[in-house]
Amino acid sequence: MPELTFDEQAVVSGTQGEGAAMAMRIVAESARLMGAPRLIPVASAHIDGALYHGDSGTLFAEKLVAGGAKVAVRATLNVGALAPAGCATIRLPPHERDMAARMMRAYEAMGCEPSWTCAPYQAGHRPAQGSDVAWGESNAVVFCNSVLGARTNRYGDFLDIACAIAGRAPDYGLHRQENRLATLVIDASALSRELRSSDVFYPVLGTILGRSAGTAIAVIDGLQGCTSEDRLKALGAAAASAGGVGLFHIAGVTPEAPDLATALGNQPPRERMTLTPQEVQSALARLSTAGETGRIDAIAIGSPHLSLAEIDEVEHLMAGRRLKAPLYANTGRHVLRPLEADGRRKALEAAGVIFVADTCVVVTPILPEVEGAVLMTNSGKFAHYAPGNTGYAVTYGSLAECVESAVAGKLVREPRAWA
Repeated sequence: MPELTFDEQAVVSGTQGEGAAMAMRIVAESARLMGAPRLIPVASAHIDGALYHGDSGTLFAEKLVAGGAKVAVRATLNVGALAPAGCATIRLPPHERDMAARMMRAYEAMGCEPSWTCAPYQAGHRPAQGSDVAWGESNAVVFCNSVLGARTNRYGDFLDIACAIAGRAPDYGLHRQENRLATLVIDASALSRELRSSDVFYPVLGTILGRSAGTAIAVIDGLQGCTSEDRLKALGAAAASAGGVGLFHIAGVTPEAPDLATALGNQPPRERMTLTPQEVQSALARLSTAGETGRIDAIAIGSPHLSLAEIDEVEHLMAGRRLKAPLYANTGRHVLRPLEADGRRKALEAAGVIFVADTCVVVTPILPEVEGAVLMTNSGKFAHYAPGNTGYAVTYGSLAECVESAVAGKLVREPRAWA
């Protein structure tokens, strides 16, 4: 077992109630299994375990509540299976709907913030560089580590809430500086500047990163002056979906990589790969599973959840036109509030946009059941998970292509140089 402090041992013995004791025992046992010598304090948590996958998850959360458990640190909530903020219709059967609602209420009863977004960093939850946190949800984890420079492992369901209640996490993995150094260099500088500066490239690059790195830490070179926060969000989400990526560096961009040498810890890389147009084309092709078809039954964007800037871009691309195919815009209530305040939500919905808040179309049944249906998306994460989770085949494209296809009601491609 890890060496517990006097205060941690007291919590295990029940001084703060059975719920807190249960949480501390889970964290301590996890530390033992991971070979962590001790527990460390965490500044915050992001909870992925509030998404209903079965009755046991609801009963676990309610057992913590019954034991008086309360989170010891700030804890935001990832997407749930329902949409309390309204918007899209969810087709859960009555029993599952009831259990999902009970689960969401239980997490709120423990003091978690009802943020219900997979992008808490867009909703004001941005831990300081170098701080230790316990975050769940793969895209949030990789963004937290890579873009913010805070430190977290990929905390799975139920360990995340246990860490939040205990205020502790096992001291191992990406909490340790020596495990955050890059060993793989991916050089993107041979690709055209136009491609490296385009939104559509980053989910493709993330797919390459996930498949190439696995759980290794990579530093990407050649993206200086080409990135934005939303592009890094898309890159990390695709990388975490395609592989076990929890952290990446971008030389000259991300906080722990002011240059290539620093990201590598001033050591030579174990491996180096130079991206070619052919490799990019191959990764691009893998994101589409629908084959050669012009059929589009629905368009889904916003995995991770859309930022306000991305909604602005959707509105700009629509240019006042109405949609012929449904466009599901997945986002958080923190983005909907300003859209409601200035009347833009109502106008976009009147034009055919279907907002999905507090959840998304891939984790709960929202999309209609249609034989042979095709979903178009600009999200690498949706492209990875939609076929298995929704039954829809996928066509991947840029945001502009998604909007134009929604306007036309069929696949529309724009010319672009993948060179």
